[in-house]
Amino acid sequence: MPSPFFLVFRVARKIPSRVSSSSPFSSRSFSLGDAPAGRFSSLLQEFSKDVVGVKSVHAQIVVNDIGSEQSLATVLVGAYRDLGCLEYARKVFDQIPHPEAPICTAVLVGYLRRELYNEALAFFELMRSRDLETDDRACNFALKACSMVSDYERGMDIINIAVNKGIQRNQFLASSMVNFLMNFGKLKEARMIFDGLRVRDVVCWNSIIGGYVQARQFNDAFFLFFEMCKYGVRPTPLTMASMIQACEGVRNLDLGKSVHGFVLCLEMGDDVLVLTSLVNMYAKLGDVNLVSWNAMISGYVQNGFVHEAFELVSQLLKNHCRLDSGTVVSLLHDCALTANFESGKMLHGFIYRAGFELDVILGTALVDLYSKCGALSWAFSVFSRTPNRNVITWTAMLVGLAQNGHAEEALWLFSDMQQEGVAANSITLVSLVHSCAHLGSLKKGKIIHAYLLCNGYALSVLNMTALIDMYAKCGKVEHADRVIHYSPVSEKDVVLWNSIIGSYGMHGFGDRALAAFHQMKEEGVSPNESTFVSLLTACNHSGMVEEGVALFHSMQNDHKIRQSEKLYACFVDLLSRAGRLKEAEALVEEMPFNSSSASLEALLNGCRTHKNVALGVKTADKLLCLGVANPGVYVVLSNIYAVARQWDKVDHVRQLMRQCGLKKTPGYSLIEIGNQLHTFLAADSSHPQQPEIDEIVDNLKTEVEASGYVPDTSCILRDVDESVKVKLLWGHSERLAIAFGLLSTPAGSLIRIIKNLRVCNDCHNVTKYISKIVQREIVVRDANRFHHFKNGKCSCNDYW
Repeated sequence: MPSPFFLVFRVARKIPSRVSSSSPFSSRSFSLGDAPAGRFSSLLQEFSKDVVGVKSVHAQIVVNDIGSEQSLATVLVGAYRDLGCLEYARKVFDQIPHPEAPICTAVLVGYLRRELYNEALAFFELMRSRDLETDDRACNFALKACSMVSDYERGMDIINIAVNKGIQRNQFLASSMVNFLMNFGKLKEARMIFDGLRVRDVVCWNSIIGGYVQARQFNDAFFLFFEMCKYGVRPTPLTMASMIQACEGVRNLDLGKSVHGFVLCLEMGDDVLVLTSLVNMYAKLGDVNLVSWNAMISGYVQNGFVHEAFELVSQLLKNHCRLDSGTVVSLLHDCALTANFESGKMLHGFIYRAGFELDVILGTALVDLYSKCGALSWAFSVFSRTPNRNVITWTAMLVGLAQNGHAEEALWLFSDMQQEGVAANSITLVSLVHSCAHLGSLKKGKIIHAYLLCNGYALSVLNMTALIDMYAKCGKVEHADRVIHYSPVSEKDVVLWNSIIGSYGMHGFGDRALAAFHQMKEEGVSPNESTFVSLLTACNHSGMVEEGVALFHSMQNDHKIRQSEKLYACFVDLLSRAGRLKEAEALVEEMPFNSSSASLEALLNGCRTHKNVALGVKTADKLLCLGVANPGVYVVLSNIYAVARQWDKVDHVRQLMRQCGLKKTPGYSLIEIGNQLHTFLAADSSHPQQPEIDEIVDNLKTEVEASGYVPDTSCILRDVDESVKVKLLWGHSERLAIAFGLLSTPAGSLIRIIKNLRVCNDCHNVTKYISKIVQREIVVRDANRFHHFKNGKCSCNDYW
């Protein structure tokens, strides 16, 4: 799918010095000099995944009058062919006066890939009529087309052409000839060609063996199979499927089991083609071993062939074998592992039709399946109907809610679980700790922590890691410190250290993160990739750029840690946030792998922060060329244009979002008062105490303006009057949450807010004023980090 930021070439004359391709939002340019064919070939490879880019280069090839260059035309045909534009590839071919073999073959391959076999044969006939060279590759592909359309006469003509040219012993052509002749039952002729070959690849062996099996000459098939193994050629699943069919043909079950054992040694037991052959063999030879069949059923489901699994189950039932619940649960488990919702629904229907009762084991398996597929309404429906629910059933539902972003519902369900007298286990409690972390619910988190302590679960490394994360995300780093420093765990592993380093990082405590890193090394724990991700994030949020640069370079030099895409993305974010955009861009270009969306998004955010419109547009274009379906990319680009007051382009970006079916993630803020979480949306008026909240907002507005606050309306991405923009700013969700916090908590107490998106510049600024006026500490956790506002200042020092 071409990028929505389409390229436009306007070709009026030869431009030997510089050619540019541009979109409404970006400019991509490349220097051509005198534009030799080799340079154009490189450009075609560069734009190999961009049809508009290939067309642009093609236009310049035409302008520079080098379209008849054979090697360049071959590359151009290949580029169009690989993009699925076969009609353009054919036009390029038709414009070459005397096309050579490579360009002819490139077109033939295109027809075969599109399964246009008759067109491929017509093209081959065209080649012959124009007296173009028909080499071994052209004959090979033409013969494959004959096999696909079962055209014996034309196939024999091609074989005769090959023999007359003396190219019939080419390895790939000979394999195609053997396969073609075997398909038409010409065993003798095929064997003569096969025996005359010095080198036989596995395709050739498969063709001759498969042909003998289809002709029911099983002894010859077995002989050739043993010869193949003797020559050291490793069988493929197709080879083994033929041998299994041969065992079925000679009706030798013991031999079939031996071949099955060989299949397992070759680690082909989950190949669908092999599985199908085994099923047919065992069924026709009357062997109905339930354990073996269960394994094959599982293999089908794991590969997504649920219909075939059902057919196998039906065969079992026909042979009077009753499936036990273990088999069915295994099937459901396999669907859950692959998050295959449609297959899971089909299995659920089969269970119902087969008369299985919904007991606690089946119910739990179904809840787990639907939860892992994100189908929570289905999961809860099964959960509510499952009898005798045990801790595993409850945990499956709780974990499903927590992992699918329904943390508050998970906590409510835990209350129901306690009322029913079901004791939670460690897995249940850890999922609840993660729920509390997501919601920033400190009070509930402390309750779960106490529950862990009372039941002896709190001291495992897994649970301690979850607790550190929870306290950090609830804004209580000192509590996270206590978990790691005052626990009796004698050996702290790298996961535990990473969690505490990460907790410092999200609060912008870079010095403490580095101190923990040094202590970790002193205690003999080796860092890993995640350690450096946390460290770079900590340096990023603390403005410790040089320290971050040193850490990045020390990873490979001092710790032998391979620099991954994730680490590069962190480093790009570090440089971009610091305004070192040229260095960040160069780093993205010089990565030892293709630019990742994470790295480009980090660069794009830096462009927004530092108002670099040109680089921001260029980066957004690259992101969209990667097919990134992240509405945040469009929103940031729209923000960049809004700051530059280019409202027509803001509207265009929004139109593109609508065309792609994308919507901006709505912002919301959470605040916990007592044991209840309150959610506020932008311009929200649904809260029961809304009149009191509005009154506090109005008072705050008056007081901060009197203290020197000036609204930054660039945060509003709408072309409306300034007064309307100011009104919209005061409707932001975090301001409503802060007002409600002031209304509902004692004077002087801390106010803690959770924001799902990055806090805007104006809300960040106004919260500093509010903290000084009301003499409160206000802690805001946004999508990136924590902000501790106190006495008119923020812990991030306006660097976020």
